[in-house]
Amino acid sequence: MAATAFTVLIDPGHGGDDTGAKSKMTGSEKQILEKDLALSISKKVYDKLKPFHSVYLTRSIDRNVTLKERSELAEKIKADIFVSIHLNSAPSKDSNGVEIYYLDNHNDVAVKKVENLENIIVAGEEQQINHILTDLIIQQTVDQSKLLASSLDTSIKKGVVIKHKMKNRGVRPGLFYVLALAKRPGVLIEVGFISNQEELKKLQTESFQTDMSNAIVEGILKFSRAQKKPKVSLF
Repeated sequence: MAATAFTVLIDPGHGGDDTGAKSKMTGSEKQILEKDLALSISKKVYDKLKPFHSVYLTRSIDRNVTLKERSELAEKIKADIFVSIHLNSAPSKDSNGVEIYYLDNHNDVAVKKVENLENIIVAGEEQQINHILTDLIIQQTVDQSKLLASSLDTSIKKGVVIKHKMKNRGVRPGLFYVLALAKRPGVLIEVGFISNQEELKKLQTESFQTDMSNAIVEGILKFSRAQKKPKVSLF
């Protein structure tokens, strides 16, 4: 029987017309899309977490989901935490590893590149409004988000990084509108680089996806069990 005192919203990045990052294995014409791998891992997390908590997906199929829709669902289900799953990409084919972001201000140029990629669909007046909102959300969520990120980082290092011989890029602050608009503690996990051929091969395997989903669930459970007051209401 699921423990319903804690509610988790899992967000498979992108979807529908928004494919996210794209790549191909050397010698193949088949495109591998971020949206598909993110959904596959997210659904595994959902299935494994269900026995323990109330858990939802922002999408369970390949469809467009706006930032507004994602945030509205988080509010509707009164999610305690928001976990967005993505795959990284970089101009350098050598870039590799797992990294976790929580919502906060920073001055890291490398992080800025990831932000620009993930925030690309937000522009103009909406971006200005979201930037103001972000400052308000940070004040109320940053401590819990950092704890969640740290818990996930520990479990991913143990269950994925060592086993699959990947680089641990650690926990970093970042300004992601999908986290800000969720209005609750949350993280964005970049599970690996789709632009790196060696890593891309791993990302597609059942072994990697199972280990990553297990590690994410373990990190969430460790975080949730440490909460004395699991329900978080910001607005």
